[in-house]
Amino acid sequence: MDRADRRQRAARGRVAGCVLLAPFLLLAASKPASSERLENEVAVFAALDKVTAQIDKLEVGLNETKQFGSLKITPRVCYSRPPTETPKTTTFVEIDEVQLNGTEKRIFTGWMFAESPGLHPLEHPVFDVWLTGCKKPTTSVSQGGPAAGETPPGEFLEPPRRRVRR
Repeated sequence: MDRADRRQRAARGRVAGCVLLAPFLLLAASKPASSERLENEVAVFAALDKVTAQIDKLEVGLNETKQFGSLKITPRVCYSRPPTETPKTTTFVEIDEVQLNGTEKRIFTGWMFAESPGLHPLEHPVFDVWLTGCKKPTTSVSQGGPAAGETPPGEFLEPPRRRVRR
């Protein structure tokens, strides 16, 4: 097989690959780049006490604080998508631990993702807390609200943690 035959075969392979991928590329281009987000009033967490092996479902209203053991959990925002779209549920949460002397220490500030519970859960020697969902949708946020990774409105004592990609 000479050089011209090899070039011709390679060109036919590239054309065949383009023909096979064209419908998928057109389908991907027809979908909107960003989807509608729903703001919710309640964030739903699962919390595990490792000492007693007790798992609790915690439903916490936005900007309200609920205690689980020595932890105080305060969600700031909770976003989800309509049921007709691919699930994506996120919340920005602050978790404080009540110390033995009565003071509170911030041990977690950041985003949690229900579809990836292992990505940003609270991992504590005694407790684990992760997001499972949101409830009570209020409004739709198309482009207006903070995106995952941005700080939601409100004041925080500590800046949110940044995720480092490796």
